[in-house]
Amino acid sequence: MKVGRITSVEDIPAARNPMYKLTVDLGNGVNRQCVAGVKKFYSPEELVGKLVVTVVNLEPKNVAGVVSECMLLAAWNEDQLSVLRLDRELPPGAKVS
Repeated sequence: MKVGRITSVEDIPAARNPMYKLTVDLGNGVNRQCVAGVKKFYSPEELVGKLVVTVVNLEPKNVAGVVSECMLLAAWNEDQLSVLRLDRELPPGAKVS
């Protein structure tokens, strides 16, 4: 798991469920696409620039016609979702343990 900074958020209109395609900066010039089902809970403006926790050692997967190269971590229950974010500024790519 690593710290990533969300640099862009795009809607995925072809998705059955409300989803975004996120571009996540993982430091050292590494950017990855992440498909996340958080559209129902967050606007793009609420996500861009945020430091988040990502899982980066996954095989790329095609989700709603978009290749997802990492996973955004979040906590959720039946009607709420909260993306796991840092409470202090750390550089993208910092290890999470």
